[in-house]
Amino acid sequence: MLPEQFLERMRCMLGEEYDIFLETFGQERRQALRLNPLKYDAEGRSAAQRYGTDSGSFAVLEKVPWAEDGYYYRGQDQPGKHPFHEAGLYYIQEPSAMAPVELMEVQPGERVLDLCAAPGGKSTQIAAKLKGRGLLVCNEIHPARAKILSENIERMGIGNACVINEAPERLVGLFSGFFDKVLVDAPCSGEGMFRKNQEACGEWSPENVRLCAQRQDGILDCAARMLKPGGRLVYSTCTFSLRENEGSVSRFLERNEDFQLMAIDKGRLGLEGCDGITAYFDEEKFLGGDAAGEVQEIEGNGAGAHMPGMENTLRLWPHRIRGEGHYAAVLRKKGNLPETCGNNDRIFTVERNAEAAWKEFCAFCRENLTCRIDLSRKTGESPGMEGAARYIVFGDNLYVLPEEMPSLKGLKVVRPGLHLGTLKKNRFQPSHALALALRPGSAARRWEFSDCSPDLVTYLGGGTFSGEGEKGWYLVCVEGFGIGWGKLAGGVMKNHYPKGLRKG
Repeated sequence: MLPEQFLERMRCMLGEEYDIFLETFGQERRQALRLNPLKYDAEGRSAAQRYGTDSGSFAVLEKVPWAEDGYYYRGQDQPGKHPFHEAGLYYIQEPSAMAPVELMEVQPGERVLDLCAAPGGKSTQIAAKLKGRGLLVCNEIHPARAKILSENIERMGIGNACVINEAPERLVGLFSGFFDKVLVDAPCSGEGMFRKNQEACGEWSPENVRLCAQRQDGILDCAARMLKPGGRLVYSTCTFSLRENEGSVSRFLERNEDFQLMAIDKGRLGLEGCDGITAYFDEEKFLGGDAAGEVQEIEGNGAGAHMPGMENTLRLWPHRIRGEGHYAAVLRKKGNLPETCGNNDRIFTVERNAEAAWKEFCAFCRENLTCRIDLSRKTGESPGMEGAARYIVFGDNLYVLPEEMPSLKGLKVVRPGLHLGTLKKNRFQPSHALALALRPGSAARRWEFSDCSPDLVTYLGGGTFSGEGEKGWYLVCVEGFGIGWGKLAGGVMKNHYPKGLRKG
C-alpha cells in the first residue's frame, strides 16, 4: 500500500509518465551482483575475470551498463545461497545503487571516506577500485549496522579498510581536509526502495521526509570539511523527494561557496536522459503543514523557481532503467589536490605491544605460506595485503593497518584493518579474514572442493571430515577460491570455519 500523499506528489512530478511509473510497482524488480576483482583463484584469476565472461555454475549474468563488474541475474539463480557468496566472489547489490561509486572516479592509492557506509555495498565497490592500495574509512553511526558492514568488508577480502562507528560530527576534527574522495550515501525516506522493501512504505511520512532533509544538511557539511581542496564529493539517496535530492544539493551549495556542481557524463554510463530536476516543484503542499512557509525556506537556500545546473545531477527512475529509484550528484571542492599527501603528522606510527603476536605470525607464515609476505611495503602477493604498513594488537588479535592510517584514539573502532589472527596459548591461529584475503597460490597447503561437494556442505556447517596429507593448516578452497581454514591432524580435518557463519 503506497502512501496517498506520496502518490499525489508523484502524479504531479511525473505528469504523463506517472501511469508508467506506477506500473513498475506491479512488476518484478531486477536483481544484480558485483563480481569481486580482489578475490583470486589458485590460477591467479580474479572472480571478475573468471566469471565476467563465463558465469559458470552459479548464475546466468547480464551486464549492468553503468557499473564495472556489475551484472543482473535471474531470481531463480539464488546466488546468495551459493558457496561462492560465502567465499566473497561477489556482493549482491541493487543495480541502481552501483551508480554513485562509479561517479567518484576512485583511483588506487587515494584516501576515501564512505561516511554512511552500512551495509557495505558501496564500500566494497570503492575497495575494488582502490585495488588494495590507499586507505578506505567506512563509517556507520548505528552499532548493529556497523557490525554488518565490518562482516561484509571481511567477506570480500578487503585489507586496506577500517570500520568505525561514530556520528559524522565526531570525525571532522580528526579528518579535516584529509580525504581525496568522500561518499555521502545519505539516510533518506527510502521512496526509491518501496518496490524492494515494503516496510519502507509503512515508515514513510511527511515528517520523516523533512527530518531526513535536515539530517542530510548536517551530514553534507561534515563531509565537506573532511575533503581536500580539489577533492570530489558524491552525494546520493534512494528517494524521489526533491527536498532530499536537488533541494539538499542546492542548499549545500548556498552554504558552501567553495564547492561547485560537476556535470555527470551520463552517456558514458548508458544513462542518457536521467537528468535531475531544474524547475522547482512545490512538493510541500503534499506533505501537509504550512506550505508557504516551507517554500520560502527552500527558496532562501538556493532552490527557487529554477535550480540551474541541477540537470547535471542524476535521477534514476524505475520506469526508465532496469533498477530502483536513486539520485546522485557530484560536487568538487575548489582548489587543487596537493601533489603530496598532507596531514602526515596524524598518520599512525606507533606499534602497540605487538612483538609476541608478530613473532608467532611470522612463524605461521614460514610453516604455512609458500612466499614471504612483507607487510612493510607493497609486494603484490595478495590484493588484501598490498600497501599494508603497520601492525597492532587489540587484546589477543593481530591486525595490519592500511597505509596512511591516522591515529583513531578516542573513536569507536570496529575493524582497524586486516585481521591476521589470534594468539592463543602462545600459538598463532589465522583469522577467517586472512583466509578470504589471501591468494590461494600463497598457501603451502590447500584443500580443494567443487561447489557441489557434500564435504563442502559439511565444512560450511562446522563439521569435520576425513583427509590424508601433511598435517598442518590448510586453506580450504571452493573451485580454487579460498573460503576458510582447516587443520589436518590424524587423518581428520578439524574445522576452523567461524561458528557465527556456519550453515544449519
